Amino acid sequence: MPRSNRRRPSGPDKSFERLLSGWKRSERRRGSEWTVQPLSAAQARKSYTCPGCGRVIEVGVAHVVVWRADGVLGDAADLAARRHWHTACWRIA
Repeated sequence: MPRSNRRRPSGPDKSFERLLSGWKRSERRRGSEWTVQPLSAAQARKSYTCPGCGRVIEVGVAHVVVWRADGVLGDAADLAARRHWHTACWRIA
C-alpha cells in the first residue's frame, strides 16, 4: 500500500477551539440588530455585572457579550458600549 503524503496536524486543532469558544452572530431584539459573541468558561477571565439580572458573572462562567450592530454612532462606539450577559438572561431579555 502506498504511503500517504498528506501532512498531519502537529498542534492542537484550532477549529475545535473555535467551536468551544463559539461564533459571533447577529440577533434581532426589540427592533434593533445586536451582535452576540459567546465566551467559553476558559475565556471568562474577569467578573462582570449582568445587566439582565444585576448579579455578578463570576470568573470562569461561560456567558455572552452583546453590542448593537446598527447603532448610529458607529462601530467603535457600539463596541465600546458592549455588555456581558448571563446566557439565560440574554435569552429571556
